[in-house]
Amino acid sequence: MRTVTNYFIVNLSLADVLVTITCLPATLVVDITETWFFGKTLCKVIPYLQTVSVSVSVLTLSCIALDRWYAICHPLMFKSTAKRARNSIVIIWIVSCVIMIPQAIVMECKSVFPDLANKTVLFTVCDERWEGEVYSKVYHICFFFITYMVPLCLMILAYLQIFRKLWCRQIPGTSSIVQKKWKSLQCPIQSKGQGQQTVKPRINGVAAEIKQIRARRKTARMLMVVLLVFAICYLPISILNIMKRVFGMFAQTNDRETVYAWFTFSHWLVYANSAANPIIYNFLSGKFREEFKAAFSCCCLGDNNNQDDHLTRGRASTGSRKSLTTQISNFDNVSRISEHVVLTNIGSVNTNGSEQTQSW
Repeated sequence: MRTVTNYFIVNLSLADVLVTITCLPATLVVDITETWFFGKTLCKVIPYLQTVSVSVSVLTLSCIALDRWYAICHPLMFKSTAKRARNSIVIIWIVSCVIMIPQAIVMECKSVFPDLANKTVLFTVCDERWEGEVYSKVYHICFFFITYMVPLCLMILAYLQIFRKLWCRQIPGTSSIVQKKWKSLQCPIQSKGQGQQTVKPRINGVAAEIKQIRARRKTARMLMVVLLVFAICYLPISILNIMKRVFGMFAQTNDRETVYAWFTFSHWLVYANSAANPIIYNFLSGKFREEFKAAFSCCCLGDNNNQDDHLTRGRASTGSRKSLTTQISNFDNVSRISEHVVLTNIGSVNTNGSEQTQSW
């Protein structure tokens, strides 16, 4: 399981855990009571951690998309390794913590009714306080584009190219033309003599290419679903924040219950995204599903035999199991072939096979 993509998925899960532990309880209380009970210090810490977790999530998804794009569309340009993935994760956290510092600076506690400030904690809110209105607008516009719109557009473009590469190109296993050539390859195999020894290695190469493409498709399909769920879950809160902070809506509204209902629903979607990710991994990744079953059987049932078998299987498979990116890079470095070369080789095999048949 220690692949480059899974390193980033672990980092994404850490951001989800951070959201759940630090942000969910406080947000739930505020949405229900419309009051901030947690003091001035947490008023700065909790919103800061929430924005950091959002930044970590979107930057991690961006790194995953970039890694998949290089591995599938340009495998010889960049070789992704576990060390580079770990360094990227450290950079993601540093950048996220730095760019979100303004969020911690401007957060302050204030009372909706100043006359009651010294009498009750009720109706105390934790909100932003900027020196000028223009700074608030500029910050939230930049926040929207940096943490949502721009990365989302880049990820969509990357996955569109990946989709075109894996599903729309004439490569083995995806084209009817290639399938016909693949079927015609089976005829020379039945011939005897030296021709059989020449055809088998070529067929094994094509079979390896087909297996590689199927593995790429499974990984790309899972990551596309993760990206889609992220985009849907974070869209309402992003739009509501722009409407509130930039355009000044909801300030003079009379229907406060509807406004709070929309914000509560948008917050629920953010936390639903954190809950949905492991479900997506379970349904769309056979390896994750296998490891989930092993982990829960050991933790919940306390089956020592299963645990020993799982550890033994893990030790045996760790040495032989390489990351998908490494497999792709090694395969491309050794074979140095593209889809066009594969088709050309298949055509040449057909010609040789027909000539050998005629000679017999």
